[in-house]
Amino acid sequence: MALDYRKCAEEIVSNIGGRENVVQAAHCATRLRLVIKDNGKVNKKALENVDGVKGMFENNGQLQLIIGTGTVNKVYAEFLNVTGMTEATKDDVKAAAAAGQPLWKRILKAIGDVFVPILPAIVASGLMMGFVEAMGKVYPEFASTSWYDFLDMVANTAFAYLPVIVAISAARVFGGNTFLGAVIGLAMIHANLVNAWVVGTLETIPAWNFNIFNFIVSVQKVGYQGHVIPVIIAVWLMCTIEKWLHKHVLEMLDLFIVPFTTVLVTTFLTFTIIGPIFSQLESWVLAGAQILVKNPIGSAVMGAIYPWTVVMGLHHMYNVIEAGMLAVEGGLNTWMPIASAANFAQFGACLAVGLKARNARTKVVAIPSSLSAALGITEPAIFGINLRFFKPIIAGMIGGTIGALYGAISGIGAKAYGVTGIPGYLTIAQPMQYTILLAISGGIAFVLAWIIWKEDEPEAEAAPAPEAMPEKTMEFGTVISSSAGEIAQCTAGKVIPYTEIPDPTFAAGTLGQGVGIIPEDEYVYAPIDGEISSVAESKHAIGISGENDMEVLIHVGVDTVEMKGDGFEDYVKEGDKVKKGQKIMKFSRDKIKAANHPDTVVLLLTNSDDYEGVKFGENI
Repeated sequence: MALDYRKCAEEIVSNIGGRENVVQAAHCATRLRLVIKDNGKVNKKALENVDGVKGMFENNGQLQLIIGTGTVNKVYAEFLNVTGMTEATKDDVKAAAAAGQPLWKRILKAIGDVFVPILPAIVASGLMMGFVEAMGKVYPEFASTSWYDFLDMVANTAFAYLPVIVAISAARVFGGNTFLGAVIGLAMIHANLVNAWVVGTLETIPAWNFNIFNFIVSVQKVGYQGHVIPVIIAVWLMCTIEKWLHKHVLEMLDLFIVPFTTVLVTTFLTFTIIGPIFSQLESWVLAGAQILVKNPIGSAVMGAIYPWTVVMGLHHMYNVIEAGMLAVEGGLNTWMPIASAANFAQFGACLAVGLKARNARTKVVAIPSSLSAALGITEPAIFGINLRFFKPIIAGMIGGTIGALYGAISGIGAKAYGVTGIPGYLTIAQPMQYTILLAISGGIAFVLAWIIWKEDEPEAEAAPAPEAMPEKTMEFGTVISSSAGEIAQCTAGKVIPYTEIPDPTFAAGTLGQGVGIIPEDEYVYAPIDGEISSVAESKHAIGISGENDMEVLIHVGVDTVEMKGDGFEDYVKEGDKVKKGQKIMKFSRDKIKAANHPDTVVLLLTNSDDYEGVKFGENI
C-alpha cells in the first residue's frame, strides 16, 4: 500500500509540538532533518510509530527522521505545506542547530573543530617530545649530542609554531582566508617578540609605546608561544573583519583594501587588547598559584584547574614557581607533583575514552594522545579528546584534585623541573609515593571517565549476512574517502566524478558528493559494511547506513524510478546487515537503455557535508 505522504507529514508535525516548535527543516537523501525549540514537547514514541518513519535519532542538535530514498522529498513537500514553512538546505538546518546550542557548547565545538584537523601534528610532536626528554634525562651524555639536538628540534616544531597551525585551522573553521590566518599566527610568534616561554625569567620586558591622540598606550613585546585561546579569538576577529569588508568594499578595490585592512586592524587589536588581557590573566594565575601551593587544599585546587590553564596557554609560566622553589637552599620542587597529578589524570581520562570508544576515529586519536599525556605532553589529550567530549576533562579534574592533595600531604618533591608524568621518575625524590600519586590521579580519572562518558551513537558491528543472501563475490577499490571511512566501488565500470553524472541534481552535489560509474556489469555490490536503511519501491535505489553514521546511496540509472521496478532485482530488504562486496542488486542495462534512460550508476555519501576531507575518484 502506497504511503500517504500528507498523513505522514501531519502526524510528524503533531508529534513534534506543532509548527511553533520547529526552528528549521530540511531533508537529505533519506532523512527529514528538524531543529526543535523544545525537545520536551516531542512525543518520540508516537513518532517512531508514524507510518513512513523508519527510524529516529538526534545528532548535532537535529532531530533526524529516517524516511527513505525517493520518499523523504515527498514527505518534506507535504511537511512544508502543513507548517507553512519555506524550503531550507542542510546548511540552514546545521546553522540553526548550532545557534540553538548553549554558548559553552558552541565554544567547545569551535575549539574541537579547530583542533581535529591538526591532531596528527600535535600528537606526533607530543609523543616525540616525551621520548626525547626522557632519553635526555636517562642518558645525560645523549643530551649533548647532535642527535638529541636534532630530534629535540623536530619534536618541538609543532608546539613552537602552534599558534600558526591553530590560526590556519581556525581561519578555515570561521570562514576566513587561511593565508591571512597564517599571517596572524606568524605575527603572534614573530622573532622580534620576547618568547613567551622565557618571559617570566626577565626583569624588564621591552614594550611599544603608541601615541594615539596624545595618549600613550604601552604594549609589551611578548609572543604567544604555547597559547591557543588568544590565537583562536584573534583569528575569529580577523574573519569577522574580513567578511564585513568583503560585503562593503567595491569589488575592484577588494584585493587591495581587504587584506591590508584586515591584517592591520586584527594585529593591532590583538596586541593592544587581547594581549594585555591575557598578560594580566597570567599574572593573576601565577600569583594565585604561588599562594595556593603553600597548603594541601590549595594544591588540590591547582590540581583541578591546571588543565584549564593549559587550555588558556598559561601553564608555561609555572616554571617560575618551580625555579623559585629550587633556588632556596635545600629547595624541593613541590609544584611538579601537582602538575604530574593533573597531567596523569588527563592521561587516565583519555585512555578510558580510547578503550571504551567504538568509533574508530575516536579510538585512533585517543590512544596515542593518552600515551603523550602519560609522558607529560597533555595538549593532544586535552584538545583532541577530553575537552571535546567535556565529561572526560571533568573526570580528569577530579582525579587531578585527589592526586595533588595526596602529593601535598605526603610531601613529595622533585630535584629539578621541566618534566612530569612517567619521565618525572628521573627527578622525583620519593619514587614510591610518586607511583601512588600517579595511580590515584590516573586511576580515579580513568574510572570516572569510563562511567560518565558515553558515545552519542555507538555503532553495532555488522552481523554476518543471512544465508539466503548471495554470498560475497566481488571487491573493488576505494572511490570515496572521508574522515568517516572509505567507500568502495559498487559495480564494475568506468568511474566519473559526480559532477559529470547526466542529471542536474546529482551533478550539483545536492544529494551529497560521490561518483558515477558507467557500468560494464549488471550486478551491484555493497560498498561498505552496514545496514540497509532503504530500498526504493521501484527497486532502482538502495540506501546503506555504515560506521560513523555514513549514509550511502546507490542509485542505478537516471530517472529510472519511471521504470517502476522493471529490469531490477533486489537481494536485500530494509534492516538487513550487509558486508562489503556482497551482491545486493541486479539490473538490466538493456531495459534501462530501451527506456531511454542513462544507465550511470550513482554512488554517493549523502551526508558528506558532515565529514572532513571528503575525496572521490578512482585513484584516491
